[in-house]
Amino acid sequence: MSLPPESADPRFDAEVIVVGAGPAGLMAANLLGGYGVRVVVIESGDELIDYPRGVGMDDETLRTFQSVGLADAVLPHTVPNQLLVFVDSKGKDLARIAPPMADFGWPRRNGFVQPLADRVLLEGLQRFNDVRVLWSSTVTGMMQDGSGVTLTVEGPDGVRELRAQYVVGADGGRSATRKAMGIGFPGTTASTDWLVVDIRDDPLGHPGAYVGADPRRPYASISIPHGIRRFEFMIKKGETAADAERDEFIEELLAPFIPRGSRVDIIRRRVYAHQSRIAERFREGRVFLVGDAAHLMPVWQGQGYNSGLRDSFNLAWKLAMVVRGQADQRLLDTYDLERRDHVKAMIQLSTWVGRVISVTNRFTAAARNVFLRTVSLVPRLKTYIVQMRFKPMPTIREGAISKLGAATENSPVGRLFPQPMVTTRDGGPVRMDDAIGNWFALIAWNNNPAVILDEGTLREARAAGIRLIAARPAVQLAWDEPGSRAESDVKVVGDADGTLKKWFDVHPESVVLVRPDRIVGGAAPVHGASQMVSDFLRHASAPAEAAASTRASRP
Repeated sequence: MSLPPESADPRFDAEVIVVGAGPAGLMAANLLGGYGVRVVVIESGDELIDYPRGVGMDDETLRTFQSVGLADAVLPHTVPNQLLVFVDSKGKDLARIAPPMADFGWPRRNGFVQPLADRVLLEGLQRFNDVRVLWSSTVTGMMQDGSGVTLTVEGPDGVRELRAQYVVGADGGRSATRKAMGIGFPGTTASTDWLVVDIRDDPLGHPGAYVGADPRRPYASISIPHGIRRFEFMIKKGETAADAERDEFIEELLAPFIPRGSRVDIIRRRVYAHQSRIAERFREGRVFLVGDAAHLMPVWQGQGYNSGLRDSFNLAWKLAMVVRGQADQRLLDTYDLERRDHVKAMIQLSTWVGRVISVTNRFTAAARNVFLRTVSLVPRLKTYIVQMRFKPMPTIREGAISKLGAATENSPVGRLFPQPMVTTRDGGPVRMDDAIGNWFALIAWNNNPAVILDEGTLREARAAGIRLIAARPAVQLAWDEPGSRAESDVKVVGDADGTLKKWFDVHPESVVLVRPDRIVGGAAPVHGASQMVSDFLRHASAPAEAAASTRASRP
C-alpha cells in the first residue's frame, strides 16, 4: 500500500538519497519505493558485488522480503531450515540448532546466496518509476541545512550536486557517510584473522552448516545454495594473508575434508578480522546510518546481514511518514532509540559465540565440550538451544509505541506480531501479512474495528492509512451480523489453523495496532482501543512531546 501521492518538490532531486547499493541500501530503496517515496541510490561500484558474503538469512529477513513483494523471487536462492551443528575436534556433536518454529511465517534459519538475493532487490527497484540507481558514482561532499542535504557526486558524467530531504548511509563498514558526519565507530577487532574460501561445485554436498570447535584450528563448513561450499579457517600465529594466496596452503587446510589432488574451483579467498563495533549514533540531523555503516558483528550468528535489513525496515516507514507530512520529523529520533539495544545484544551474542568457538587451548576446549554436552542432557536447556531461543528478539520499550491500554506486564507492545496463515473472502490460505497489507493494520479479534472505535479516532485512523482488520475463526469467515452496517474498508480474515486465536488467548488485549515493520505499536482491550490508537498517532506525530506527557502522567 503506497501513501497518498504528492507532487514532486522541484527543489529536490529525491526525497531520500541512499548511499550504497548493498543489501541494507537496496532494501531501504524497495521499502521507500513501495511507500511512494522518490529515491536515488548512489553506488561507487559499477555493478553489484558478485561473490558470496553473508550466508544466513533468518525468518525476520524473509518477512521483510515478503513486505516488499520479493519473497517468491528470493526463495529459489535459499536453503530453508538449514541445520547448524557445532562439533568437536573429532567431528562429534556439541550442539545442534534446528528450530522447527515458523512463528513469523518463515523458517528461522535459511542458507542463501547473497549476490543473488541482492540481485532480486536490485531488480525489484524496476517496479518503481521514482527510484533510480546511479552506478560508478562517489559522494565527495555532504552539506546539511534546515530543509535538506546537498551531496556532491562524482560520476561518469563528471561532478554534480544532488539534493534530498534525507540521506541514508548504507555504504558499509568503512562508511564515508559516517566519517563525513564525524560519527565515531568504537568497538574491538578480534586478535586473530580468519580465511574464508568459497568453492563452486560443492565437493561435499551435505546441506547443513558445521562449525568445528577444534582447538588445533577452529573452522566452519557451510553449504550454500546452487552448489557452493564455504570454508572458514582460523589463521594461526605466524601465518599471513600472503599464505592464503598460495594454493598449497589452501590445499593443506582443505585436506581433512577433501582428498588432496581433488579438483577445487575457488570462487574467492579472503582474510578478514571479526569486528564488534557500533556507531556512536545512527542519526546526524537529516542523515541516517544503516547496516554495516552503523554496526559490525562477528559472523557466528549470521546476523550482520539480517540486522542491516532490520535497520531498513524500522527506518523506511518513518521516513515515508515524515516526507509525506504525516508525522513530525522527531519520529525519526525513534530509529536509534528502537534499534540500538537490539543491535548491541546481537553483537554481544555473536562475539561471545566466537570466543567459545575459537578456543585453542585443548584443556579449555575439553572443559567447554563437557559443559555443552551436559547442557544437552537437560531437556529444557536443550530445547532452548535447538529452537534458537537464545536469539535476541526485537523488543521496543520506548519509541513509536503506545502503552495505553496494555493490560499486563507481558504486553505484546514493542514486540513482533506473529504471522499465521489466514483465509480471506477472496480465498486462501495466505500468510497474514499478505492479507493485511504492508502499512499499518488495526487487528480486532471477534470484533469489527470500524464499530468499536469512536468516530473521531476512526477518522484519524483512516487518514493515517491504517488498514482495518476483523479477525475471527475461519469457520465464521462468511458471516455478517444481520442488520450490521457494511464497512467497505474493513477486511475480514479467518484464522486458518487456530494459531491466531492461540495468540489472543494469552493476551487480554484483543485489539492490536501493527506497524509496517510488524512491531506491535499498541494493544488494548476493546474498551481502550480508541484511546490506544489516538495515543499511538500522537506518538508518531510528535514522539518527544508524547513520551514526556506519558512519563509525567505516571503515578
